Amino acid sequence: MISTRLLAGASLAALAAFATPAVAGDVAGTVSDETNTVALQSAVVSIPAQGRETVTGRDGSFSIADLPAGTYEVVVRYVGAPTVTRSITVPERGLVTANFTLGGDNQIVVVGQAANQASALSRKYASDGVSDVLTRDAIGQFPDQNVAESLRRLPGINVLNDQGEGRFVSVRGLDPELNATSLNGVRVPAPEGDVRSVALDVISSDIIESIEVKKSLTPDMDGDTIGASIEINTTSAFNRRRDLLSVKVEGSYNDYSGVVSPKGSIDFATHVTDNFGVSGGISYYHREFETDNIEAADWNEADGVVFAEETEYRDYDVTRERISGTLNLDYRVSPFTTVFARGSFSQFDDHEYRRRTTFKFDEDPRSGDADSAFFSDEDGEIQLQRDLKDRFERQRIATTQLGFDHDDGEWMAKFSASWARASEKEDFSVDPIRFRNKFEDDGLGITMDYSDRRMPLFTASGNVDAFLDPATYGFNKLELTTLSDSIDEEYALKGDLGRTFVTGDGEFTVQAGVKSRWRDKSYNADGIYYDFDGDLTLADMVGTQTYRLTNIGPVIDKGAGATFFRANESSFEIDQYETDLLSLPDDYSAEEDVLAGYLMGRYSSDILRVIGGVRAERTNVSLAGQLVVDDGDDVTDVIPLSFERDYTDWLPSFTLRYEPQQDMVFRLAGYRSLVRPKLSKLAPIFTVNDDLEAEFGNPDLEPYRAWNADAAVEFYLPGNGAFSFGLFYKSIDNFIVDQTTPESGSYQGIDYDELTRAINGDTATVFGVEIGFSRSLDFLPAPLDGFLVQANYTFTDATGTVFTDGDAGEPRDIQLPSSSRNTGNLVLGYEMGPLELRAAGTYRSKYLDELGGNASEDRYVDHHFQLDLSAKVEVIENVRLFAEWINVNNAKYFAYQSYAGRERLLQYEEYGSTVKFGAKVNF
Repeated sequence: MISTRLLAGASLAALAAFATPAVAGDVAGTVSDETNTVALQSAVVSIPAQGRETVTGRDGSFSIADLPAGTYEVVVRYVGAPTVTRSITVPERGLVTANFTLGGDNQIVVVGQAANQASALSRKYASDGVSDVLTRDAIGQFPDQNVAESLRRLPGINVLNDQGEGRFVSVRGLDPELNATSLNGVRVPAPEGDVRSVALDVISSDIIESIEVKKSLTPDMDGDTIGASIEINTTSAFNRRRDLLSVKVEGSYNDYSGVVSPKGSIDFATHVTDNFGVSGGISYYHREFETDNIEAADWNEADGVVFAEETEYRDYDVTRERISGTLNLDYRVSPFTTVFARGSFSQFDDHEYRRRTTFKFDEDPRSGDADSAFFSDEDGEIQLQRDLKDRFERQRIATTQLGFDHDDGEWMAKFSASWARASEKEDFSVDPIRFRNKFEDDGLGITMDYSDRRMPLFTASGNVDAFLDPATYGFNKLELTTLSDSIDEEYALKGDLGRTFVTGDGEFTVQAGVKSRWRDKSYNADGIYYDFDGDLTLADMVGTQTYRLTNIGPVIDKGAGATFFRANESSFEIDQYETDLLSLPDDYSAEEDVLAGYLMGRYSSDILRVIGGVRAERTNVSLAGQLVVDDGDDVTDVIPLSFERDYTDWLPSFTLRYEPQQDMVFRLAGYRSLVRPKLSKLAPIFTVNDDLEAEFGNPDLEPYRAWNADAAVEFYLPGNGAFSFGLFYKSIDNFIVDQTTPESGSYQGIDYDELTRAINGDTATVFGVEIGFSRSLDFLPAPLDGFLVQANYTFTDATGTVFTDGDAGEPRDIQLPSSSRNTGNLVLGYEMGPLELRAAGTYRSKYLDELGGNASEDRYVDHHFQLDLSAKVEVIENVRLFAEWINVNNAKYFAYQSYAGRERLLQYEEYGSTVKFGAKVNF
């Protein structure tokens, strides 16, 4: 393998070589808006007489090399702006500089909904493959709290929420694990210990310049994605022609918590010299909110009465803080060469209090009907648990990148070295402290009312005094998380080199590259299980509930668990067996090294682009874990285990972009890709309990491997608008599912009777349709010409075959997890003079969340529609006031299983609405 020192030396030599002036016959320049405020990325610059075409970069620059001497018409196009044509004369030798500004009577402004749409459509139009884009100001126009929530506005995007806030992103109905996420070209690792997918609520939308969702791959891209490559970019100083300093201050009010939370951000970009720029930003967000939750489990039927054996009422009080920052340095060595250093940091703190009241019914109900069940403690035990979780969790993501880019129209070279680290840590969490009362022959009756499928409510009868008396609930247990530490770190080196040759009617580029990634991921969990020596009841730490759905009191005071433990730690006794089970089974470490190389050819003219090639990726994995054996009383053995494996994937791809007439684009793409299994699923983590029930990791898991096809047609409408229609198909081998089998066996000399582990399933297929429309209605008479419409719809049919024991080993077809058949967005905007208004609605249909033992145990998440409103007004030049109303319709979360002919609750949550208000000032 090439050493880092040799790579660095070669890079410096290449940099020096590429810094020389371009050869004769070159045309270069920049494209910016009419006010010369911002550089216009993805403007299309063409010379029709030669069939030559190029696209401007992030700094608005372009170059076309090796032109014969003569006079040519240069055409510049950008969505939302009139086409500009200019004559230039190319001498026999030398460089011609041609700078363009676009706007004219339809001046492109640097903020506003129409300008944001023009920027996004221009990048989509100029791209090689199938993609969708959000630009910086477009993100700022939506009332979105993080990157995940911003992405849900795009076609085919389904956001999986946590506590009502967008967290993970599903693309085209596929598991978030099948996406790849990068920040400024650096692959972002996952903070959590058991996933590859990145929780995008860690990253604030305030620090982002653009997000591009690439749904098809070319050989120069990492090949480990089946859903999409989500590429997040922060701002460069050369994105702008002028210095910028922007300050945003806001407050947000959640009607459940009744608290005003602060948020603020600073964004800047400055040209220190003509060739050196600094840009960056910082964002801070403090949010307090509450969630009301009901969960049920173990639905059963007795004598025609359907009931849940366990029902929980959960009251969440959450405080979240998010700090995100970026700093970018850019230096132009020459008109064609830029050296850069980029860094980012995000920290996400989540402090959660959860008070929970749990009903556990030991026997069948005494009576009931289709909508209710009555339980009496004369028939069997009714157990009431009242507990508190007090958990503080911190996630961090940091990236650093150094490199250079060179492109003179003839030679292209890129090199970068990067480091990224993600972590998630808890070091003192009470999870939980529990009190309980077991009612048996105490005269207590509980009636469960199931008439509202989302909110089953209870009524106590008989001995209600004991039911409500906190002194009757004795201490049961305290579990203390002393450490939960997940670290995911990756180093990478990447180099690309390309040479462009002029053909009779266009140009052909040969490009090759190498990338090496070194990844280390580990998870370490330590906990202590405590009993209490003495008398301790709920009455010693009773608090006030904030639950709205019903009365679940008495409840524990939010801070009492941790406070009492610290003050009385000597009175708590450690249960060593339970402590070992908290601390030993889940620990693992893994090293994953990937060496990739590719060869790619690209033909480009003003009507046709064809890209083809192959990528090879060699994967080496080293895994370490342990086998934990217990007999029900003690952990009897802990056996260290390790595995190593390697494999190679060849990933061909083909992409075609055809523009038979201006503003009509056809796209076709076919490619092979893979997604490596979760390292936590691969890790040799093995446990066997006293019932001989085993849970094993599976180091032999094969990666997901897929053949993918995309076809799309796009019509770019006069002015600022577009219509697009696309089809996609994927055939995925080795789809991974969790399986439980009641088959006895032996591992490392340890017998078991039941085994749960992840396995490779059969082939899954995904087929879908994407439709998008956006249009500025500026052709209407005033004042209606200020309206703007955006709409998109995606249909996804994602099915796979699984074998589950509950179906007697028979195969059954399922909708793939996280796959919504229907997703859509509708936005109606209006801007006229200083005023901007916007209403944004987003919808997704139900999706399979978790696979059960049989179809009646499958967990589904119900459909979701959310409406958000926003308004802005410029009170004086460069000062804007804004207000945003999030979740106007108080959209809820509802998860269920279909059992005994009805939807049976598994989880229900509601969060209320949030109102945000503030000011943004540009200096």
